[in-house]
Order: sequence, then C-alpha cells, then structure tokens
Amino acid sequence: MRFTFLLVLSLMISTTSMAQDATYTAENEGWLVDVDEAYAESQKTGKPILANFTGSDWCGWCKRLTKSVFIHKEFKDWADKNVVLLELDFPRRKQLPARFKQQNKNLQQAFKVRGYPTVWLFDLSKESKNSEYSIVAHGKTGYTKTASEFTANMDSMLSKRDSGE
Repeated sequence: MRFTFLLVLSLMISTTSMAQDATYTAENEGWLVDVDEAYAESQKTGKPILANFTGSDWCGWCKRLTKSVFIHKEFKDWADKNVVLLELDFPRRKQLPARFKQQNKNLQQAFKVRGYPTVWLFDLSKESKNSEYSIVAHGKTGYTKTASEFTANMDSMLSKRDSGE
C-alpha cells in the first residue's frame, strides 16, 4: 500500500539550549532522533526511513519489541543494509527537548499514530521553497514476536517500494 502525506514540520526556535539537544539520544544504539538527520542520511544512501513511534519509559509492548527485535544482531544487520532508523519517543517520565517533542508530535499526527509501538517504513522528499516534507509511506506494523518475523514483514514492504506499488 502506498500513499502520500504532506507533512509540515514547523521550524521552532527551541527554548532549550543546543547543548541539551546534543545530549538527547535514542534509547537504542544506531537510531537517530532528528527527522532532518534521518532525511539527510536517507538522501545520501537511498534507503527509506524506518520510524519507531514508542513510549520508551512506559509502554510495555514497546519494551518487548525492543527486546524481541531491535537489540538482536539479525535486525541490526538487516537495518544496516536496508533502512535509516528513526526513533520518535513519547516518554512520560523524562522530558524531551522542545524541538524533538514538537517534531515527534507532528509526525505522530501526520501518520495518525494512535497506539504504541507503531513502526512505519517511508521515504521523504523536501520542498526547498517552503521546507515541507512530502511522505511516501510504504507500510506499518506494530509489535512483532521475533526479529525474523519483523524483517520478513519489512522485506515485503521494501519489495513493494522497489516495484513502485
């Protein structure tokens, strides 16, 4: 299934310091937290973005997905070859820098995420004149029991992407 969304990411002047932004990192090694960085990496490599919408400090199913899929070598090897990883966190007990909180909310609304974990595979393009992203979504999933099952599901989405479906 392929469809396009238009996402307007507002450029906000963050009240937090750049140093605070620099210390904010993903829960899992190798994941980016900034959609602009993910976009740049995607453009450089030609790989789509795999975005994990998570509640890292409160969502039980999100924690299970990390333990059953994201920390395994099979997933990490697959991800290195196929996608740019983006973590979009919605924590309850820790405070995100304001610009990431707004970025994550904007993406949550664009993808109509209603529950966690939700994992989307998509491509971005950027309109240079107005800094808007255009999203071509290739599919989504939620909790998956194993890395093998997860990567097989993603491979199916990737093959549809590559065939233009």
